[in-house]
Amino acid sequence: MRRGLLMLIAATALMVIGCVKDPEGDLTDFDYNPTQYVPVLPAHFPALVSPADNPLTEEGILLGRHLFFDPILSADSSMSCASCHLPSMAFSDSRKTSPGIDGIFGKRNSMSLINVGFVRSGLFWDGRAKTLEEQALLPIEDPIELHNTWPNVIDKLRAHQKYPRMFREAFGISKKSDISKELAAKAIAQFERTIISKDSKFDRVMEGKEKFNDFELIGFGLYFDDDPDLPDTECGHCHNTPLATSDDFFNNGLQRSPTLLDFKDKGRGMVTMSVADNGKFRAPTLRNIKYSAPYMHDGSLATLDDVINHYNSGGQPSPNADPLLHPLGLDPFYKECLKAFIDTFTDTLFFKKPELQNPF
Repeated sequence: MRRGLLMLIAATALMVIGCVKDPEGDLTDFDYNPTQYVPVLPAHFPALVSPADNPLTEEGILLGRHLFFDPILSADSSMSCASCHLPSMAFSDSRKTSPGIDGIFGKRNSMSLINVGFVRSGLFWDGRAKTLEEQALLPIEDPIELHNTWPNVIDKLRAHQKYPRMFREAFGISKKSDISKELAAKAIAQFERTIISKDSKFDRVMEGKEKFNDFELIGFGLYFDDDPDLPDTECGHCHNTPLATSDDFFNNGLQRSPTLLDFKDKGRGMVTMSVADNGKFRAPTLRNIKYSAPYMHDGSLATLDDVINHYNSGGQPSPNADPLLHPLGLDPFYKECLKAFIDTFTDTLFFKKPELQNPF
C-alpha cells in the first residue's frame, strides 16, 4: 500500500512538472499541412483575390466558419457573427437594424455578405474597413454589437478544447499563446471569401445554359437601359453585372437634405471626411435580394416594391443626389418585368451549400 502511494505521488509530480515545463501549450504534435482552396468560378466572374499573407486554405476556412458561428466571440456568449448574418437570409437578417448583446439597436441595416470577397473599395455601408481582415476585427469590440474585448476572446480561444489545434492546422502556430486576434480575423475573412453566389438563372444565361423568358427580357432592357423602346431605369449603373453591384458609393436619394451638412446619417463622408461624400452609401449586391429584406442602409424600405417605387419617384432631393436619379415613369407592367429580371439573380443552390452552414 505504501509503495502504491509513493508511485501515485511520483506520477502526480511528473504531471505537475510536465505542466510547468509547457505553460504555453505546445501544439507541435499536431500536423501543419494546409490544403490550398481554389474556388470554382464561372467564366463571367472576376478573379477572387486574397491577400498574400492570408491565402485560402481548407483548414483556415473551416476555422473561420467555426468562429463565425460561435457565440464565444461575444462578451456573454449569446451572439455570434451569424446572429446578424444568417445564411437563410442571404447572410443578412430580417430587421431594419440589429440589436447587440445588450439589446441596443445599431443605426444601420445588416448588409448581406454574399460575394463580399470581391469587394475592393471598403467594407460596411460606409467603406470604413479596407479589407475583410480589418472588418472582422471590429464587431467583437463594438459596444453595440458583441461588446467584448479581444484579450478576453483570445483567452477563451486558448483555453478551448478544440480551437488551439484548429489554429495550429490553419496557421502553423507552435503553441497556444500564438493564438491572436489577427489570426482569428484572418480565419473569419477566409470563410467570408467563400460566401459566393454563382448559380442563379442569370449566371446560367450568361453561360448559355438557359434563356430569359419574355418578361425577364423586358426587365433586362429596363435594367440596362439598352432598349430605345423602353424607359431607362438606371439600375445597371450602380448594380452592374456579374456581381449585381458596382463596388462603389452613391447618394441614392433616400435622405432629404437641404445642404451637404444636414444628412441624418452622413455615411461615406464620415470616413473620407469630405462633405461631398455625405449621404453616400455602398451599393449592395442584388443577388438573392428577395431574401434580405428590409432594404437600404437604414432598413427603411420593407419590400422590393417599395424600393422600385422609391426609384420610380426620383428619390428625395439633396445637393449631391446622384445625377441618374429622376422620375422613371414606370407603369405596373414595367415594374413587374423589372422585378422578374432582378429575380434572375436568385440563387437557391446557395442556401443548400453545407460548407456555409452552422458547423455546431
